[in-house]
Amino acid sequence: MKVLDKKIYLASKSPRRRELLRQVGVDFDLLMLRSDPARGAVDVTEDVHAGELAHDYVVRVALEKGAFAWRVLQQRRQPLRPVLTADTTVTVDDEILGKPADPAEAAAMLERLSGRTHQVLTTVAVHFTDMAEHVTQVSNVRFAKLTPQAIRAYCATPEPYDKAGAYGIQGLGALFVEHIEGSHSGIMGLPLFETAALLRKAGVVI
Repeated sequence: MKVLDKKIYLASKSPRRRELLRQVGVDFDLLMLRSDPARGAVDVTEDVHAGELAHDYVVRVALEKGAFAWRVLQQRRQPLRPVLTADTTVTVDDEILGKPADPAEAAAMLERLSGRTHQVLTTVAVHFTDMAEHVTQVSNVRFAKLTPQAIRAYCATPEPYDKAGAYGIQGLGALFVEHIEGSHSGIMGLPLFETAALLRKAGVVI
């Protein structure tokens, strides 16, 4: 089955991914997955398994989100279009840095990243009929040496708390970045070159 236009489903709450898709002219409907563990309402957990490597983690979560979203489409009898999911994580010293829960955790993450190079991994997955394909993009990001004052000021803003590794390159966190090697859009959460290739495989015209 092939689609004849650019319309897809995006199963993600990330405003950055929405902006990036709009940037390249991909039209989408949102397919929201529940992610409120406090209320026991989680469709796909983002917990890291014991001993799980960062690459394995982002691949697993992106594919699980896609498989679940595809089942939801079928159960709801909604029009079948390609479903795009993604997951991004930050790793340093082979340790996955998730989203910080509070200022102390955010500051600790930024202190670890200060003056060093870390990796940002994003897996993009597309589900459509019998297709379930994914690609993982890895970027190296080097931070400048951060002063305690800069870390405190940043942690006093809302920016660190919904982002892996406690920063976003599309916001104030860009001031920390000395050098990147890889994909700027991948660091934001959706590597556009790889995403476009996957969507074309699903028949989306880009």
